[in-house]
Amino acid sequence: MTGGSSLRLLRRYARHARMEPYKNWSRAELVARLQQLDPHHDRPRPDREPLRQAKPFDFHAYPRRKIALKFTYNGIHYGGMEWQRDPALPTVEGVLFDALVHTKLRCGRTDKGVSAGGQVVSLWVRGNANAKASAEEVAGNVEVEPSIPVAETRDSPDDGPGLEGDFGLMSDFDEPPTNASVPSQPPTQESEAPESDNPAFVYKLNHILPPTIRILAWSPVADDFSARRSCRWRHYKYFFSPHGLDLAAMSDAAARLVGEHDFRNLCKVDASKQLTVFTRRILHASVDPADDGLYVFNLRGNAFLYNMVRHIMAVLLLVGTGLERPAVVSALLNADPARPLAPFRADEPAPPLVAGKPEYIIADPLPLVLWECGYDAGALDWRVDPPRADAAAGDSAKSPLRGMMCAHERAVLGAALEAHFLSAAEAHHVQPRPYFPVGAPGVERLPEGAMMSLPLGGGMVKRAAVYTPLLERKRMLTPEEVNERYRLGRGAKKLERRAAIAGNGGADDDGDE
Repeated sequence: MTGGSSLRLLRRYARHARMEPYKNWSRAELVARLQQLDPHHDRPRPDREPLRQAKPFDFHAYPRRKIALKFTYNGIHYGGMEWQRDPALPTVEGVLFDALVHTKLRCGRTDKGVSAGGQVVSLWVRGNANAKASAEEVAGNVEVEPSIPVAETRDSPDDGPGLEGDFGLMSDFDEPPTNASVPSQPPTQESEAPESDNPAFVYKLNHILPPTIRILAWSPVADDFSARRSCRWRHYKYFFSPHGLDLAAMSDAAARLVGEHDFRNLCKVDASKQLTVFTRRILHASVDPADDGLYVFNLRGNAFLYNMVRHIMAVLLLVGTGLERPAVVSALLNADPARPLAPFRADEPAPPLVAGKPEYIIADPLPLVLWECGYDAGALDWRVDPPRADAAAGDSAKSPLRGMMCAHERAVLGAALEAHFLSAAEAHHVQPRPYFPVGAPGVERLPEGAMMSLPLGGGMVKRAAVYTPLLERKRMLTPEEVNERYRLGRGAKKLERRAAIAGNGGADDDGDE
């Protein structure tokens, strides 16, 4: 028994021993005992003045301005980017909104486990407190526009697939489908704050936010700027260990993604969206070396589908093990019989048609990072809080770097400790034999009936004794079948409500994304 367990048992026994004498006492006896222990129980207590209610802060009494915030967050600590009705974990958007309210600024999105290094959110905030405005001039709701849209709010836990997906306790997509972006206009002179106005957004928010969310910079933006609609492209990074993987084969498979393709076999279909178009354009895809012996899958595209990055990475990892050939990516992209794909190379046959998605487990969300969001030139002018004129030399209290450096050092120390624990275990246990990549020099052949560990990224594996090639696996329902089931089943009422809203001119602009 560990020391912690023993201590807990001792405390439980001590509490039980202290309460044992009072177990059979009557109510009158217990009250008398309490009066005995409190000699001043019969003294009259002075009347306390009621607490003065704080005057509510009237945001509509102040002018407002639209800004964009760039921030980073570690997704492992949160239940997603977007606000949820009853989250099991706090969401990034919820924590950020609370900080905006706390700082009287008031007022993007990924999912549980997914982090961001360059997330962008646009929002209306309170302007200069010295310049009052009438409520009519600033009437309307505060608008928050993240660079990644969220699934529309569920009216009940039974509406749509909800946010219970495979990120664990968060919605299950790298990013909801986005079909278009709108051009960004540079911020006008009116939308920019005067030089004398130093809002110190970075410091004020970082002072309130937990250290796992850091505001990096802010920018004045035009009134029609939208972090989501104005975004031209997004860049994702997925970090992984190259141990036991054929990196050349993974690079070959990644190259087949570039261009405009149908990704229905490399995403999760959200029936509540009733999507019929799964074509997306990938601008760049590569497998590159990163720091500390790791590699990174870089993927940049104009739009993405549910879990699209993690589906792609799962297939790349299978290719890296040698259990799949790079051509399997071409086959999975050949999903539309009306637009058959040509051979990727002249010496390859035409890829087979794969009209239904094979069953497979998607990659772990931990190493996935939304790295950067791209906008038109001049749409953003990133700024940080200027140092005070009378500030002494040394670390700036307004900079988030010192805290982030400390967090990085603790993470490095944690990794070093894990390495030492592993070394201690190796003194008593034999290391697993390498079976991947299959057929590589120095790699043993997997004995018949032996268990193998299929990599899922993020240090996660799936144990299996038999591997079935992707194209020989059971096929899931096609998007058309998924959509029809939803229309005829639990989604019927929701679709009626959406149609009614659209008829009144209030359609949700996320409805078809």
